[in-house]
Amino acid sequence: MSSKSLELEKQTSSSDKPKTTDMGRTGPPGLPEATKPVNIYVKPVNMCLWRLMLIVGTFIYGSYTIFAHLCEVDGRIPFSSASMILVTEVMKLIISICMFMPEVRRDGFTMPSFMYALPFSVPAILYCFNNNISMQMQTQMDPATYQVLGNLKILSTAFLYRLIIKRPISGFQWSALALLVAAGVSNSYGGLHAKGIQTAGTIHVTLKGLGMMAMYCFISGLAGVYTEYILKERYQTSIHLQNIMLYLFGIILNGGVWFLAEVKYQDDNKDLAFHLFRGYSSYTWIIIITQAFCGLIMSAIMKHSSNIARLFLISCAMLVTTILSVLVFNLQLNLYFCSAFVLVLIALYLYHKK
Repeated sequence: MSSKSLELEKQTSSSDKPKTTDMGRTGPPGLPEATKPVNIYVKPVNMCLWRLMLIVGTFIYGSYTIFAHLCEVDGRIPFSSASMILVTEVMKLIISICMFMPEVRRDGFTMPSFMYALPFSVPAILYCFNNNISMQMQTQMDPATYQVLGNLKILSTAFLYRLIIKRPISGFQWSALALLVAAGVSNSYGGLHAKGIQTAGTIHVTLKGLGMMAMYCFISGLAGVYTEYILKERYQTSIHLQNIMLYLFGIILNGGVWFLAEVKYQDDNKDLAFHLFRGYSSYTWIIIITQAFCGLIMSAIMKHSSNIARLFLISCAMLVTTILSVLVFNLQLNLYFCSAFVLVLIALYLYHKK
């Protein structure tokens, strides 16, 4: 066969192959058909903006527990956590719709089927539970302890990554996970033996708080891994449309939780029941606004990067929380907390070591 014939044959065979989009998928962009995940995920913005988004997300995540404690009145949360989360979900939905509209005007819109949207109900259920328990935990421990113990979600995420996404765990990462457990034990021991008045300015944690934290970290790992899986399995679909489906389920679930809570609250406070913004302060609105943007940032990280980057952001937020606790609440650090803090830093280095 001549060289011209070979060249013609190569051109013909290559033209028969389906062309891929800039996202690594076949077919036109914007269609909600599920496709297999690709190995390389393209960042939606340039790297400078991507890094800026990570920095902003770190500060928002680290400030959450600070503002939650500033909301407290006589050691309790004065508003319904379900109400706050419901309003946050509504805000996230509005922002997502606004960001999705330019794509609709440019590419048109194909309504996804209910069966296509149904998988997004699973993380919505998990986040509904976790977001509510997260607010309730604020009265069981100080902000710095909340953030340090929150790093245990790396443990659950690593195991679930291994089981669901089949990502291997290296020897360094196993060592890091062991150090995280040691850090959790050290900080918990010091917090449980704290004496005197327990405020945001003293390292403390209750036994109930430890149980809630264990549940929170496991569900957080499960929600993160599953969310990353479905976002990347449908990678060609706009992230804004995926967020819209997730937040619609979140509004339904949190709306139901809020309604049931108000029915119970009505028994003792009939006149104040079913007031959505009951007990809100300026700090509550700061939490709602910042958490709305934090949720959008986390979705972008899980779709275009991975849960490892998300966990790195969460771990860096520990530094932000500790510094703010010292500045805002005059937090007095003890030896157990400092030991746990150092162990977490070493664990982070080992876990992300190439």
